[in-house]
Amino acid sequence: MSAKYIFVTGGVVSSIGKGITVASIGRILKNRGFNISVIKLDPYLNVDPGTMSPYQHGEVFVTEDGGETDLDLGHYERFIDIELNKKSNVTAGQVYLSLITKERKGDFLGGTIQTIPHVTNEIKQHITDLAESLDVDVMVVEVGGTVGDIEGLPFMEAIRQLRNDIGRENVYFIHLTLLPNLNVANELKTKPTQHSVSELRSIGIQPDALICRSEGEVPEFVIDKLSLFCDVNKQEVIPLADVDNVYRVPMILEGYGLGNSITKSLGLPPGSIASNNSWSSAIDEMDTLEEMVSIALVGKYVEYPDAYMSVKEAMTHAGLRVGRKINVKWVHSEDLERDGAEQHLSDVDGIVVPGGFGKRGVEGMILAAEYARVNNIPYFGLCLGMQVMVIEWCRNVLNLYKADSEEFVPGTPNPVIHVMPDQIDVTNKGGTMRLGQYPCTLDPESKSYGYYSEESVNERHRHRFELNNAYREAMEQSGMCFAGVSPDGTLVEIAESTQHEFMIGVQFHPEFRSRPTEPHPLFVGFLDAVKQTMREGAQYSFNEVET
Repeated sequence: MSAKYIFVTGGVVSSIGKGITVASIGRILKNRGFNISVIKLDPYLNVDPGTMSPYQHGEVFVTEDGGETDLDLGHYERFIDIELNKKSNVTAGQVYLSLITKERKGDFLGGTIQTIPHVTNEIKQHITDLAESLDVDVMVVEVGGTVGDIEGLPFMEAIRQLRNDIGRENVYFIHLTLLPNLNVANELKTKPTQHSVSELRSIGIQPDALICRSEGEVPEFVIDKLSLFCDVNKQEVIPLADVDNVYRVPMILEGYGLGNSITKSLGLPPGSIASNNSWSSAIDEMDTLEEMVSIALVGKYVEYPDAYMSVKEAMTHAGLRVGRKINVKWVHSEDLERDGAEQHLSDVDGIVVPGGFGKRGVEGMILAAEYARVNNIPYFGLCLGMQVMVIEWCRNVLNLYKADSEEFVPGTPNPVIHVMPDQIDVTNKGGTMRLGQYPCTLDPESKSYGYYSEESVNERHRHRFELNNAYREAMEQSGMCFAGVSPDGTLVEIAESTQHEFMIGVQFHPEFRSRPTEPHPLFVGFLDAVKQTMREGAQYSFNEVET
């Protein structure tokens, strides 16, 4: 059977939840027994988001094959429980780079390269080639941005053409819009959605379904009005009010009949939704958790929580496994530098220090690692979080007071973190780090092995710097266990304190592999340690602890 295609576009405003919606559609179809994959089309000219600021773009999600991709791919993987690849995120920059490379090689010798047909053909070819290579039943495609954006027009034209290329019966268009509520008038306004659909139709795309975001319930007469003015069957005008738990969205959309509408329109067997029970049971349990733990996430981008989307979600998944709701306390590492650790961390049950780049705020992260170590507070360091844990250990346990990373102090006399040998001569910044999945061999005597219960695991990486092997022996003699290393033993992947309930740093990003129904074992181990060591109102004084 040839693949069917679902295209999801957005209107009115950005950031209304297309990624969650697409992930939910994928979950619905997977529950019904279909082989699903997803593509995100991003109209920006960057080749990928790898060099973009987290303040602009949120986290960079890393695929198994080393793709630096949009954070929405994290939603897709978590909801649908699939492994995507670097081809699952297509940017305008990739499209134009491919075309220009072909032109320079002479592939278009004598011809004029134009947006139509060359750019649109490149986009269509990428979508259909990926669907064919994965042998999917349904490919769900999210078009980034909003309808009417100038940079998005080639992508809109490409999906319009694709409908004609493969047949109307093989394509389903969903348009996601916002129904704003005007407090003065005390009513939901449909006009922005009407204009958005009108703009979409002017391009040549008639939506098969509307999903309408709103703060509260949508009255029946509003649905009738949208059906009439947007020329969409009433059953396919689906209200989607704000929810506290985004993992409930697939069940909400299924409840409104979206799965039946899609399968009927695409000529697919309806399938069985019985397999949805395990998902819904897990989400119901997630919503009924009452006991809470407070976890400080100490980072340098905490003003924009999307920069740590996968970390936050991984803690939520693990919290479900250990029976605890997670209260994330967002702590800016620069605040620790200014105020000290005690002021910001005395009321938390655990500390997570995630990844990041650059010197800003690093000393605050080092203070967080020190505070966790001397107070026996569970600490979990991810990528940079492992590196600052090592720096703190070398400074305060080994008394190497100038210990640092070459990333932050290139001439440090004690480069306990240094640039990886294969990165020394790298000058280009895009896509040149150690990226993607690599194997890690575990020490059977370590805590980490106990959490994984495996001798070898595969984890996703995104870094240029590593622990300097010249300091390994001294650290081991002082109580640091290198619980995970590369198969040849040359790269430290996991460091853990043997003197602490849970003080583990990992060079990789375990958050990318976590799922709601299958949380990552290290996050589970971390929260289990938090649960075991919770301080019942006790306040620790950093100055009173002997280092």
